[in-house]
Amino acid sequence: MNKDTVEAISELKKVLGPEHIIYNEKLLTEYETATFKTEQKITAIAQPKNTSEVQQCIRIANKYKLPVYPISTGLNTGYGSKVPTADNCIIIELKRLNQIIDLNEDLAYVTIEPGVTQQQLYDYLQEKKSKLWMDATGSFKDHSIIGNIAERGFGHTPYGDHFANVGGMEVVLPQGDCIHTGFGRFSNAQAKGVYRWGIGAYVDGIFTQSNLGIITQLTLWLMPAPEYFQSFYFSVENHEQLEKAIDLLRPLRLDGTINSAMHIANDYKVLGAIQPYPWQATDNKTPLNKDILKKLGKSWDFGAWNGSGALYGTKAEVALARKKIKKQLRGKVKKLRFLDDNLLKIAELLQKPYYWVTRVNLPEMLKILKPIYNMTKGIPTDAMVSSVYWRKKDGIPDTMNPEMDNCGLMWCAPIAPTSGKHAMALWSIIESVFEHYSFEPAVTITLLTERTMDCVIAISYDRSIEGEDQRAKSCHDELLKKLTDTGYYPYRLGIQSMQGLPKAEISYEEFITSIKTSLDPQNILSPGRYSE
Repeated sequence: MNKDTVEAISELKKVLGPEHIIYNEKLLTEYETATFKTEQKITAIAQPKNTSEVQQCIRIANKYKLPVYPISTGLNTGYGSKVPTADNCIIIELKRLNQIIDLNEDLAYVTIEPGVTQQQLYDYLQEKKSKLWMDATGSFKDHSIIGNIAERGFGHTPYGDHFANVGGMEVVLPQGDCIHTGFGRFSNAQAKGVYRWGIGAYVDGIFTQSNLGIITQLTLWLMPAPEYFQSFYFSVENHEQLEKAIDLLRPLRLDGTINSAMHIANDYKVLGAIQPYPWQATDNKTPLNKDILKKLGKSWDFGAWNGSGALYGTKAEVALARKKIKKQLRGKVKKLRFLDDNLLKIAELLQKPYYWVTRVNLPEMLKILKPIYNMTKGIPTDAMVSSVYWRKKDGIPDTMNPEMDNCGLMWCAPIAPTSGKHAMALWSIIESVFEHYSFEPAVTITLLTERTMDCVIAISYDRSIEGEDQRAKSCHDELLKKLTDTGYYPYRLGIQSMQGLPKAEISYEEFITSIKTSLDPQNILSPGRYSE
């Protein structure tokens, strides 16, 4: 360490306490490790416990001109994990800021800090016997809620577009000042947290997918628990039927019949969620043979594409929506099924008889069906994380740590208009690139809003095999280039691709650069994050 770094760490110790400044080589190595190859080195890890300490950390960093990189719980698996975008950063880890500041049952909102996890908020709502539901993602239960919002992530319920349900923020700026957005800037504002726009320029968006501030508090709107809830499922046998399925679903999403995010997963994605790679069936060869995939699909009762959605409201409202869905989809998709709590209990009781009659492995299928069902009710789960171990021959450990277990994973997530034609264009690009690099294209298409769909593509591999990191990176880069060349841009980026997009219009780039230069003249905060 140079003299400035030593002095900065000494000052940080005085502010945070020596036990909350970490520069143990073994732990630093863990924070430098992602699910793909990274080379960035970390100077130290600082762990503040409140907004004031975050401000002091930032001011010390500015004083000594040391770059810092904030993370929440660091479970950004597949997009960079805990690894910063630049070399020699001090990580500001916010997991000690884990207070649930306020819950308003009447107006259905909660104010939280960045260390608050999905599981923590869910447990808190249960303890309070709240009649409010949160929205959960398919990531770790201990994933930071604010960390996901900062990347504009999404989930499953009508509140699945997480950033769209933010009522205001507290943000530490790159030189240490603290601001409150919306009406939060007025100490006596009655509508703080419930009217997101405030008055004047609306700025909350510039603190997501950026390096312009650190979110230290956030008000999140919650969903009043519906009177009745029912999920539904269907599949199509052939990839060519995806186009028709999307076009059938679009009007139901537009008119509010389906008022939540809806997911359509391909066969590779479903299989990866159910079991590890079938090494024995493939004689230890990769990629997975399509004939074997089809055979496993029959055994597990899934098709080429498999849809899941949910209905919320009164029993009468759900019944009407169910009737419209049946009219729209019956005879055009395979096995349209509806499921509620009572039917799920019956399915669990009838697991073995169902298998005897159909030879479909319902007991194992329920292991994945139930977590998906629960997520549409805002219940977090770790069940989806096991798919990261898809190509690991030694199986899935009891305690999953994909980064340290040498799992390989990179995501690519393009956005498109909700249209069957666009879905097929995306699938054509994905299939050809993955076939060239011999990976299995695990894909989920989410009808994210009334008009847009997101296509989340996983590149899963085993990092312990020599050459796989480079092959996966080449696959990712070619995929991203072909998608953007065709006009399909991702909704978020991993640290490996934050400088990999084509140049945007110059005036936009200059606008963002001018804000960054004004707020952070020394480029202290997260250099390279969503910027050059």
